[in-house]
Amino acid sequence: MSRVLIVYASLTGNTEEMAEFIAEGIRAEGSSADLKEVEQCSASEMMRYEGVLLGAYTWGDGELPDEFEDFIDEMEELELAGRKAAVFGSGDTTYRLFCGAVDVLEEKLREFGAVVEQEGLKVEYGPNAEEKQLCREFGARFAQSLPGAS
Repeated sequence: MSRVLIVYASLTGNTEEMAEFIAEGIRAEGSSADLKEVEQCSASEMMRYEGVLLGAYTWGDGELPDEFEDFIDEMEELELAGRKAAVFGSGDTTYRLFCGAVDVLEEKLREFGAVVEQEGLKVEYGPNAEEKQLCREFGARFAQSLPGAS
């Protein structure tokens, strides 16, 4: 069974809700999913999992939330080459860069050597019924890409 770490920052609960539905999809594929708020997690914990999902709301005009700054700094010190990862997040289309934090996190993961397995999942505000299913499918697809997946 593959283990997946889901690290997220959520200001209003939207990104946390996405994380929970993504975890459902992962678990439906027989993998385990541990959810942690970014402020309660050290980047080094990523090394204990076969896959890592990062989730963030977008702050301001496409910016990564401050809560992720220390985590990103710690990631730079890790050997992430070949580590499987993906990114999700919530945002607001009234801003110039919709869900820009998702793009920033994907770029950082690639820069540090991780393999971004699938295109980031972006949702406006909180997930509606259809998007909740998309979150589950996102998690399931990620779990299927991990070693030992059936």
